[in-house]
Amino acid sequence: MTPAQIADALAAAAASSLPLERRRLLLSAPLAPFTTFRIGGPADVLFEAHTADELATAITAAKQAGIPWFVLGLGANVLIGDRGMRGLVIRNAASGHTMSPSGMLWTESGAIMQDVVLDTVRAGWSGLEHYIGIPSTVGGALWQNLHFLSPAPERERTMFIAEVFEQCEILTEEGERRVVDADYIQFGYDDTVFHHRRDVVLSATFRLTKADPARLHQILQENLAWRGSRHPWLQVHPSAGSIFKKIEGVGAGRLIDQCGLKGFRVGDAQISHIHANILVNLGHATAADVRTLVAHAQAAVKERFGYELHPEVGFIGEF
Repeated sequence: MTPAQIADALAAAAASSLPLERRRLLLSAPLAPFTTFRIGGPADVLFEAHTADELATAITAAKQAGIPWFVLGLGANVLIGDRGMRGLVIRNAASGHTMSPSGMLWTESGAIMQDVVLDTVRAGWSGLEHYIGIPSTVGGALWQNLHFLSPAPERERTMFIAEVFEQCEILTEEGERRVVDADYIQFGYDDTVFHHRRDVVLSATFRLTKADPARLHQILQENLAWRGSRHPWLQVHPSAGSIFKKIEGVGAGRLIDQCGLKGFRVGDAQISHIHANILVNLGHATAADVRTLVAHAQAAVKERFGYELHPEVGFIGEF
């Protein structure tokens, strides 16, 4: 099917419920601007969902029309192929969120974590301040059980977003809208049920506690400074975050560094000088450049240390 035929099929499939306006279905739309790596070819059809209802409708329409679909949040932790993606890509921009007097935060899944963090901190609510500076939507945060080290100076344990999670509304793989709790989500380290089923988070509720805004702002500043000294700035050198999964007892970045690969590049894809487990886009990197650089790092670590490096970043689309 051509992109135009796909868009027509989607609009027709959704006509009986919440309509997908044909004019909002963008054809052959570049995806690179919607990823933190700034890499990726076009989607056959791109639709930006502004509400949780629109998100659910777009997915349902794609299923009914037999069209492949993918939900793209902030576009972190993914590498989209140079040939792009077939079918429908739904950019989740559903960002509504409200705070109750009792400390319950309700938010749609496309809300950007940094926006939600700042809003709750300014209002004196604690629970999400640890995740400042981590590029993610709320849906992405739940997908990976977002985590960061506890406040300075001790940083003695890892704080998980599961600790303040109350419940979320999902669209299940079978097409049912339902509200689920932590038992269903099965939070683990960088793992949840969403890695194993095509359920999609539509909205979520978190349980926050009152705190001194001055202390919360201090945590924000300390965490931003800590991350800034260890990670390249996305605004200058786009990346997808850590490229390889954590290895028990030894960091993937340390192994790559010990192979002397900091600064090594293929085309405009480079292993960061700051953090060897982060690959950066120096301006015009392609997905092919990144894949070649990934393979080179894997081979070097395997040859020198015997460890298998496994990508943490999802390789999406056609390469």
